[in-house]
Amino acid sequence: MTANANTGPAAASGAWNVVLWVLQVLIAALFLFGAYGKLTSDPLTVAGFEAMGAGQWLRYVAGVAELAGGVGLLIPVLSGLASAGLVLLLVFATVISFAQAPVMAVFPAVTLLVVAVVAWGRRDRTAQLLRLLSGRSAQTA
Repeated sequence: MTANANTGPAAASGAWNVVLWVLQVLIAALFLFGAYGKLTSDPLTVAGFEAMGAGQWLRYVAGVAELAGGVGLLIPVLSGLASAGLVLLLVFATVISFAQAPVMAVFPAVTLLVVAVVAWGRRDRTAQLLRLLSGRSAQTA
């Protein structure tokens, strides 16, 4: 029996890449939508930050972080770093939500898990970008 060209590590890697891209596009849409509400002062978003007792400056910081992360997920070389940054953002969002009401932490916690999968799946891109930024070539790493 001969090996099929569509099986094995190369096919699995290709399928994994497709899964990661689907997740990245969905997550990017989620964060870009969230950033839009924060940066355009949507009344519900403003009220939500007021109810948390957070200053409106935090709304803008979160909006810019979400915008940067959402855009970064769609740029291949930045996708790993963007997902890692969103993991940090979601850790804070989960903790803050849990402090307000534990049930409110479910959505950011689930989103955190999905984004962490992308960050893990794109860890090679993150390492490559960090090597590039530090001036080291891929051969010296």
